[in-house]
Amino acid sequence: TALPISDIRMTAVEDVAREKPGEPIQVVVAKDDHEFELDVNALESVLLRDDVKDKKVAVIAVAGAFRKGKSFLLNFFLRYLSKGCPHSIDDWIGADDEPLEGFHWRGGSDRDTTGILMWNRPFIMRHPITNEDVAVLLLDTQGAFDTTSTVKDCATVFALSTMISSVQVYNISSMIREDDLQHLQLFAEYGRLALAESSAKPFQRLTFLIRDWSYAYEHSYGYKGGEEYLKKLLKMKEGQHEQLKLVREHIRECFEDLACFLLPHPGLTVAENPEFKGRLSDIDEKFKNQLGEFIPSVLAPRSLVLKAVNGTKLTGRGLVECFKSYIKIFQQDELPEPKSVLEATAEANNLAAQAAALDFYNKQMEKICGGGKPFISPTELETHHATNSERAFQQFKSTRKMGGDVFSERYQDDLDAQIRAAYDSFAKQNDGKNIFNAFRSPVVLVTIIVVAWLLRYLFSFFGPLVLYNLFGWTLVLSVLALVLWMFARTTGQLRDAARVVDWATDLLWDQVFAEAYARTATGFAKQAIKVKTR
Repeated sequence: TALPISDIRMTAVEDVAREKPGEPIQVVVAKDDHEFELDVNALESVLLRDDVKDKKVAVIAVAGAFRKGKSFLLNFFLRYLSKGCPHSIDDWIGADDEPLEGFHWRGGSDRDTTGILMWNRPFIMRHPITNEDVAVLLLDTQGAFDTTSTVKDCATVFALSTMISSVQVYNISSMIREDDLQHLQLFAEYGRLALAESSAKPFQRLTFLIRDWSYAYEHSYGYKGGEEYLKKLLKMKEGQHEQLKLVREHIRECFEDLACFLLPHPGLTVAENPEFKGRLSDIDEKFKNQLGEFIPSVLAPRSLVLKAVNGTKLTGRGLVECFKSYIKIFQQDELPEPKSVLEATAEANNLAAQAAALDFYNKQMEKICGGGKPFISPTELETHHATNSERAFQQFKSTRKMGGDVFSERYQDDLDAQIRAAYDSFAKQNDGKNIFNAFRSPVVLVTIIVVAWLLRYLFSFFGPLVLYNLFGWTLVLSVLALVLWMFARTTGQLRDAARVVDWATDLLWDQVFAEAYARTATGFAKQAIKVKTR
């Protein structure tokens, strides 16, 4: 129930506003690159005024699809507040020929509001329960699902307005459809992720406002019929699909309070006349009567919901910091990119095809060089890799996928990277089966010792003393390195020194011995094939 006008304490600025009315100002700006920016100066000009900054606030936002009358509704909010929240609808709704002014609105199919707008004159009133002055703020939001907004744009605006507001009015046309609930789930989850530190339900009150309700014979206009309708809609039934149950559970978990109000159509003049200016004479009487019930239920002093975060009531100063903190989260890449239903389905299709193709490649390679298979030559392994990777790509391309070839390109590129990584793993596994690799260091060192001893012996007869001494030192150092390596491997001590020996012998192998070894192995393989064919 609303209080008398004497209990609504308008500020001195609001008294002046009778000559110079307030206006909407943009506090969250939608940029051309689909990013959002906070206009800090505009926000602080409202919330850091001396009569607002230390007062608790009630923030009422209206959100929903574009061109569904959000700004039109907010202007009736303004009328009610500017007249001091009187009891009788006749004392605030205005004269029959009075045009509707405040937040900019118009008929037509093109969007009118972008970003988030705030009325720049907060309404100060005495809260009857706490007996303290509070500031009432109105927010208008960019409509969702227009022809220029991405899914991320819609999710960001809805989530941000839900995070900021104490009451979010979800403006819906005709009835609540399943896609309305799914969009609400997506947008609320996007906001919930941004409020990851919150342990309680992250948002306060959500009111479904169903415009142009045509089924009053099933559920009557107003809150009574709305409560029945919402209860029936959110009820989880036996045999209901798990996805539908999850949507309903999620919505209940995100909001402290849920309500629904059924509002009739405002009349054909409102819908069809391009010259309609909001005059009451053009609006259906049933619509006006229901407004007289709905608006005080949101804005009357006893009905106000104060903005709170984790149970702490916010002041104007605190709300500024919330705005700054929240917009920073959405500007950074901390949140996942929300996707359209088609994009999400196409992504799932491509990921499934990608996983199946990779699984095919892995199974084929396991047959060739899996854990229980013997060592095969690197050349043969690479041949099998080329064959099986090509077959995997063919499987991926032939799988029916949503999104088209262009959409699938990046998943094919990812598949290529995953197959290369799998091949590297198979190559290392195969390399580990080569018994020579485990003893590469001692084999290289023994080879050097033998060669150095032979050359030193030859140069003792025919060569210069310098070369004789050089191979002598090579022989000594190689023997010491071999002894050190064997000591480290058998005792587990001096492991860093053994790693240096391994590194040096690997370098010598790659630069000196590998090519000779490959040629010898190939020659033996060819001889073996000839013997076998005979």
